[in-house]
Amino acid sequence: MRRFNTAGPVRPDEHYCVPPLDRVSLAGVMDLVRSKAYFVLHAPRQTGKTSALLALRDLLNGGTEGEYRCAYINVEPAQTAREDVGRAMGAIATEIALEAEDTLNDPVTAEAARGLDTTGRPDVALRTLLRLWTKASDAPLVLLIDEIDALVGDSLVSVLRQLRAGYAHRPNGFPQSVVLCGVRDVRDYRIHASSEKEVIAGGSAFNIKARSLRLGDFTRSDVETLLGQHTDETGQAFAPEALDAVWEQTRGQPWLVNALGREMCFPKRPLRPHDRPISEQDVFEAREMLILRRETHLDQLADKLREPRVRRVIEPLLGGGDEEYSDRDFEYVRDLGLVAPDPPLRVANPIYGEVLPRELTWMLQHRMPQRTAWYADAGGDLDMDRLLAAFQDFFRQNSEHWVERARYTEAGPQLVLQAFLHRVVNGRGRIEREYALGSRRVDLLVIWPGGQGRASRFVVECKLLKDGRSHARTVERGLEQTVAYMDLCDADAGHLVVFDMRKGRTWAEKIYREERSRNGTPITVWGA
Repeated sequence: MRRFNTAGPVRPDEHYCVPPLDRVSLAGVMDLVRSKAYFVLHAPRQTGKTSALLALRDLLNGGTEGEYRCAYINVEPAQTAREDVGRAMGAIATEIALEAEDTLNDPVTAEAARGLDTTGRPDVALRTLLRLWTKASDAPLVLLIDEIDALVGDSLVSVLRQLRAGYAHRPNGFPQSVVLCGVRDVRDYRIHASSEKEVIAGGSAFNIKARSLRLGDFTRSDVETLLGQHTDETGQAFAPEALDAVWEQTRGQPWLVNALGREMCFPKRPLRPHDRPISEQDVFEAREMLILRRETHLDQLADKLREPRVRRVIEPLLGGGDEEYSDRDFEYVRDLGLVAPDPPLRVANPIYGEVLPRELTWMLQHRMPQRTAWYADAGGDLDMDRLLAAFQDFFRQNSEHWVERARYTEAGPQLVLQAFLHRVVNGRGRIEREYALGSRRVDLLVIWPGGQGRASRFVVECKLLKDGRSHARTVERGLEQTVAYMDLCDADAGHLVVFDMRKGRTWAEKIYREERSRNGTPITVWGA
């Protein structure tokens, strides 16, 4: 039985998969190869880059009459060499030796690679070896280099410049086509080269690049195809609402789609029988398990939140603040996959949108004493008024300390509120989030399971009031935004929380509760 794959390249005989080459413009790639182009394939981690490279290698090597020889090498083992160029070239030569033997049945090149002196003349070692490899056969050599951005400093500069130096000698004395694959486009590299005492741009070190291709996420059709393979092989169907939820929660991010599928269809225990259809509730339960386990993929993304250039993009997004980042900051965060590649700026998918605030407030949540039972009535319904009144009191007593501990201080008030709500709600319900850059607001939708089958839905709109802004205008604008979001979400009740961050304001002035309305819709306004 095949399974969903969440680790390493796909194997069609073992894994459900979208054919890797269906996700790229194969005609365009083949045209680049035929025209002897050197080009880049980049995408966030765990999106299928390596699977696409291996499929391309097999396709080219399976051509008629030996039209091409195609080799794949992963240069990540050279990362530990850091800026020791000789050691890095030695590691790359070993990868070439293994690929020459295992894929191309070329023992001559393998022996030359193992015998090459990479320490005495490291800055020509790769070019020398690729020249020998190219001349080993009349068929043009196509080289696929994976994890190129794992290399560091002078080692990376040396690889790029040796490829550039040999470029003029292709296809008889150097590979006809080279593909560099990594998380980022080579033009975005800012390489700290110690030997040159300066930062070198990847675009200048590798100015022979013809194209840059970005491997996108799954389409809606791809997601349905992948899940449909499980149904075809096991008979286990997905309810239409479940298919919608998988797409909406992942937005096609390949690892997330596969991880949800694995968690829903092949849980560790109890084993869900395959004759029971997958429901929407199963999707959200699987999502919660992935987040709680802090799966490696999610944990690696969350770890990036500590980096200043990530913080400059994500902090105003989480808090609804104004843009304060550069184009380079955005390109970096986009290439990590944290935000969507197209405008407007937004978190890439709702699962990441859930992971980011949880990671930033993890310690806060675990130190909060709140319990779900404190805010549920005898019938099990959530008392949102009591919950937000308790938050007001908590924020008044702890805001200075807790906002600072939220790490992203500009978004601190909103993050503390989310931590408070999450601590209570996620015992039984869930929170969905919308972030609106530049609006000074965050939209929260609290979904609480109801006893009569329909879940209760509460909108909680957060607004930040700073010096120079009118309280009345902030509240009026917040009411408009709240009622609009309520209508969009078909909410049962709406709450507007206004964090007054103006200097000189007393808590007596900040804390209040008002019943307001907009277009006939009642909304409770909470000052904090």
